[in-house]
Amino acid sequence: MFTDSHCHLSYPGLRENIPQVLADMQAAAVDRALCICTTLEEFDDVHSIAMGSDALWATVGVHPDNDDVREPTLEDLLASAARPKVVGIGETGLDYYRLGERSLADMEWQRERFRVHIRAARATGLPLVIHTRSASDDTLAILREEGGFGSADRGNVARGVFHCFTETDAVAKAALDLGFYISFSGIVTFRNAADLRETARWVPDDRLLIETDSPYLAPVPHRGKTNTPAWVPHVASALAQVREVEVASIADCTNANFERLFDRVLARVQAVNS
Repeated sequence: MFTDSHCHLSYPGLRENIPQVLADMQAAAVDRALCICTTLEEFDDVHSIAMGSDALWATVGVHPDNDDVREPTLEDLLASAARPKVVGIGETGLDYYRLGERSLADMEWQRERFRVHIRAARATGLPLVIHTRSASDDTLAILREEGGFGSADRGNVARGVFHCFTETDAVAKAALDLGFYISFSGIVTFRNAADLRETARWVPDDRLLIETDSPYLAPVPHRGKTNTPAWVPHVASALAQVREVEVASIADCTNANFERLFDRVLARVQAVNS
């Protein structure tokens, strides 16, 4: 079985076809998918989708690139995180890719939003789902400051995953040093992603995750189509090839890593089976 650790089933193209999405997942041996929240306005829909299937889970957060939405407070995130099947905080982070005429100083609102999410993760013990684009230095610096890394107080340190990883080896090593997981998407199957495949080759087995980021970034051989969690095995296959292991090995380690990181999932499964 495979786990899609990051998808957006509340987005058009998937939201209206949830029964088919679930059927396709089952046919492709995709056992679970994590439905990612990107705005507070969207959260109820994301949560409702997750509650509708034993195969689905949810997060709560506000994407860094959304600037015309309700700004999350710590109280907002804590209240939503307490709801059933919410297992992570995010998608959060920093994104300087579309600065336009703005300066880095103008992006302080993004940095403050990121800090609020980190504080929520520390307060709840839930992992962060991190998005970083053209902003890795600030992303890592704020994680060190707010997450407690390197400080004397390590009793409630933020943890999580750098999702849809496309950064350099140096950023991957820094994220791993901070205790984070690295998740690879369909980008790893793209022809022009040789550098990313090299990074994917050496990330430790116990820090590896796979995802689709559906409905975006459909993997080869489905490029240009609406992505779906049922296609996460293509990501696993690409990783298996570059790491010179069997696909089953990638499925096993990424499933175990998902349960270790998003441990509310494992706790619920154990409770149901006990």
